Amino acid sequence: MTMRTALLGGLFLALTGCSGSPGGQLPPPTTQQVELQRYQGTWYELARLPMFFQRNCVQSEAHYRLREDGRVDVDNRCKEDDGQWNDAHGIAEAQVPGRTDKLWVRFDNWFSRLAPEMTKGEYWVLYHDPDYRVALVGHPNREYLWLLSRTPTVSAQTRDQMLDLARKQGYPTDTLIWRQADTR
Repeated sequence: MTMRTALLGGLFLALTGCSGSPGGQLPPPTTQQVELQRYQGTWYELARLPMFFQRNCVQSEAHYRLREDGRVDVDNRCKEDDGQWNDAHGIAEAQVPGRTDKLWVRFDNWFSRLAPEMTKGEYWVLYHDPDYRVALVGHPNREYLWLLSRTPTVSAQTRDQMLDLARKQGYPTDTLIWRQADTR
């Protein structure tokens, strides 16, 4: 199952890495700078736009760790509807040296080793609050969006603020898939 997740993640990155903004729309604004030291750690996916490689995920989380070379180790986990967890591992790096709001992410799988330039995806930090407790991350073509938090749930007020910001940046929030609650 992990191989399938890695393969699908590589395919996703290959497809999204070459796509542009629909309808000639300008790319969304980003935060301009992210303090990667503060951004590292665990982020829980509150909601996401539908995408093929996460089609069976009911809960997802990402673990980021800053490396000595300035890049970021990325460990994504996805709990599928059958209760099984799948992992994908990758590395993120700045698209432009010194600018940390727009990153390339490449997951480690056979496809990314075969065609590394085709398998890097754009990871744009569109927003984070001053305390790095919540974040919006998207793709410039607006087909992909993640609402992230340091906790698996947020207040209704925080949720509404994040949705409003995503809408203002042109993301279609009416099709978001929300994290399922733990049923332990």
